[in-house]
Amino acid sequence: MINQDSIVALATPSGAGAIAIIRISGSDAITIGNSVFKSIKNKDLTKQKTHTLHLGHIVDDTKTLDEVLVSVFKGPNSYTGENTIEISCHGSTYIQQQIIQLLLRKGCRMADAGEFTLRAFLNGKLDLSQAEAVADLVSSDNEASHQIAMQQMRGGFSNEIAKLREELLNFASLIELELDFAEEDVAFADRTQFYELLNRIEFVLKRLIDSFAVGNVIKNGIPVAIVGEPNVGKSTLLNALLNEERAIVSDIAGTTRDTIEDELVIGGIGFRFIDTAGIRETKDVVESIGIKKTFEKIEQAQLVIYLMDALKFQISSTAFIVEIEKIKNKYPLKEILIVCNKIDQLSPEQLQNIRLELETLNLKQIFLSAKAKIGVDDLKNELLSFVNTGALRNNETIVTNTRHYDSLLKALDEIMKVKFGLETNLSSDLMALDIREALYHFGMITGQVTNDELLGNIFANFCIGK
Repeated sequence: MINQDSIVALATPSGAGAIAIIRISGSDAITIGNSVFKSIKNKDLTKQKTHTLHLGHIVDDTKTLDEVLVSVFKGPNSYTGENTIEISCHGSTYIQQQIIQLLLRKGCRMADAGEFTLRAFLNGKLDLSQAEAVADLVSSDNEASHQIAMQQMRGGFSNEIAKLREELLNFASLIELELDFAEEDVAFADRTQFYELLNRIEFVLKRLIDSFAVGNVIKNGIPVAIVGEPNVGKSTLLNALLNEERAIVSDIAGTTRDTIEDELVIGGIGFRFIDTAGIRETKDVVESIGIKKTFEKIEQAQLVIYLMDALKFQISSTAFIVEIEKIKNKYPLKEILIVCNKIDQLSPEQLQNIRLELETLNLKQIFLSAKAKIGVDDLKNELLSFVNTGALRNNETIVTNTRHYDSLLKALDEIMKVKFGLETNLSSDLMALDIREALYHFGMITGQVTNDELLGNIFANFCIGK
């Protein structure tokens, strides 16, 4: 799959800006760059050292297009492992297009999505899991997702997998060797050590698989549905969390007839809040549609905030408890947090009575006033407690990629088969088949085993220019 042709793309976001960077990579990249570059000191780019910067102009015959800085990276000491040129020009979209069109005429072709990183992988600069982490790093929008992407891009995850694969491969080689001497009945692989290795691999795989539950929500954000009866302060709470007037607030019940969504980063973790229509019996057709959407959003949410009016709860606590129980029974696997609003209008004794009644539900509770912004920080802290960030704080490997998760599950399944084979004295040739399958799934993660279709699917999701 390695092409020697030179590719070009805009490496910075499209549109006008202060500067733009145009990247060229390929065997002729420096020669092509040199053909359009006129150094202010008459330098020949092909004769310059790697990792150097040069000031000059991009010229099209006698026409000067822009004053630029050109970075020279000679393979294999470049991102792609090939000769690479980066042209830093002024950010005018006209200038960008003029330079790219000139380079195309000089022999470059437009890069495909993710082709620079694909070349880095094919040239051995990155393994496949590190290459995928590049895309995660580009799209990271909070501290936690950035931290995980950086850890994986530096090889934390792939190093852990590669070490296990190497140890397993050594034992696989010994077992394969035994097959060559089957008639002599010779054992080269120490079964006790092999069993200990399988236990260690099983432990690591289970830890990595379990980490996906945290990694997936960190990468994609945690959807939180704010539900409750009309006019209990759901929109006010959303506005208080976001610290802006995002949702319309009114004393008229049923104001919110559609869902309103917005995101907030709390403690480095992304939360996606969904303000829903109030749940009640209604003959209003439009409001009914909104209430139907509310239940759809509860289905999609990982966490449900059930908001209630403390004043109304005092008058009719039974109705609220029945409604919470309905949601609890309908969505037994959902995390539900009860938030009691408008506490600024109650006495301490009234609040204590409400606490005692809510304790019968055996659900976490928060008391606040969204309008007065009392207790909003307590709610944010409680939301963070729903995410197990211990592994993140300890800088442990966290799996965020669905493809990696799937390969880990399949590898664990094969390891368990090998363990069972050892325990039941399965013949070496059958056990070797299961070991090969486990090695295959390890290799799928790091790219030691791959195919064109897999690479096409992975790199199609990259931005052009990366």
